[in-house]
Amino acid sequence: MTERKYAIVTGGSLGLGRAVAAELVQHGWEVVIDGRDSHALEEAARRTGAIAIPGDVTDESHRARLLGGDRLDLLINNASDLGASPLPPLENYPLGVLRSVFETNVVAPLALIQAALPALRRSGGAVVNVTSDAAVEPYPGWGGYGASKAALDQMSAVLAAENDAVRIWSFDPGDMRTRMHQAAFPGEDIGDRPAPETVAPYVHRLVVERPPSGRVRASDLVGLR
Repeated sequence: MTERKYAIVTGGSLGLGRAVAAELVQHGWEVVIDGRDSHALEEAARRTGAIAIPGDVTDESHRARLLGGDRLDLLINNASDLGASPLPPLENYPLGVLRSVFETNVVAPLALIQAALPALRRSGGAVVNVTSDAAVEPYPGWGGYGASKAALDQMSAVLAAENDAVRIWSFDPGDMRTRMHQAAFPGEDIGDRPAPETVAPYVHRLVVERPPSGRVRASDLVGLR
């Protein structure tokens, strides 16, 4: 009998988080998802078969509830804060908003990883930190969000160097048709972007194939065997 695998997917009420949760459940995982909108989260749980724990990843008590179990095989830090919308140039970026973006996109993922590492070491598990091409490309207007994802990338790389027993990947899904991406382009038609459901299988493939820790794009996984 195959041993059941356990995963946490933050930001699981919408977009890529919900799609990844559905993908993992379909492959026999037990998945916990979280999100700040309890109604959207409960609907996502109903649609995916995941377990819903509403809350904000920047809240320490909520993180403790997420990590309440003894077993963990996979932590996916997907919850993200875009920041100011419409996207402002850095010279005008509100510093209070920037602090909030870093709290959600950098500090909270690290806090979850710190708390989860003992269980992940025991299981030989993995961490997937969802990043963006804005971390490595200087797109005008994306400085706040991109800087936070660049910090997440570097944090992931250092954590990987410090933890041989756990795979730690930065996963860049590419552009997707999500609410957050729409907020970055208010009033524009983003219908040509792929749906998150088309990207979620690559996250599952990443976890199953377990390439070396590092920065991985969804497009890198198309030919992975």
